[in-house]
Amino acid sequence: MKIPRFVTVAIYLAAVLAVFISPAKADESNKLTIFTFSAPIELPGVTVPAGTYTFKLADSQGNRNIVQVWNKDMSRLYATILAIEDYNAEPSEKTVIRFSESAAGGPPAVKEWFYPGEQYGLEFVYPKKRATELAKASNQPVPSMPEKRKVENAPIKAQKPSGEEAEVAEVFVVAAPSQQADQSAVHTVNSEELPKTASMLPVLWMMGLSLLTAGALLGLIAEQGV
Repeated sequence: MKIPRFVTVAIYLAAVLAVFISPAKADESNKLTIFTFSAPIELPGVTVPAGTYTFKLADSQGNRNIVQVWNKDMSRLYATILAIEDYNAEPSEKTVIRFSESAAGGPPAVKEWFYPGEQYGLEFVYPKKRATELAKASNQPVPSMPEKRKVENAPIKAQKPSGEEAEVAEVFVVAAPSQQADQSAVHTVNSEELPKTASMLPVLWMMGLSLLTAGALLGLIAEQGV
């Protein structure tokens, strides 16, 4: 049976579209990770109940590290968090979350987040009042920002356990392992990391194959139309 020309062309177009349509994948640039916490946790400015949350880097116009925390399907934004770079001499193959000590009976406060396989992570910046409380409770400096300031332009300081305020560069050293990590609770949280973005080489190969197939089909159609 002779196949109508429009059917042949439709099959070819469907094959070409299949090359470009694929499920959404995580991009290492935004470090999108889905976490499941078995108990409430404290984030800068908010405490969230036990549950599943999506952490990702937000697009920032300036040279700032801004983390967004959403519910799992990213339909509700819980927090927009300013962060500074942190260093881990021995990167883990899994996601690592560190918590600061807080007042007895309170939920643990998220201190640091390290993406799998990376030495450089992010330390969360807390509002000044809360940062001072956490610094005293954990006996560690905590990065701080003024109360009720937008993360895009808030100045960052460091609150010492003594209650004194200092410049971030005087307290936090990114280029060397932090001695403070030994005093923090370190947890590998259950996370559902999305696949990393694939290389473009397979796509380019498939594009070339599709073009060759198109040439052959069009040639066949031309012969049948003669």
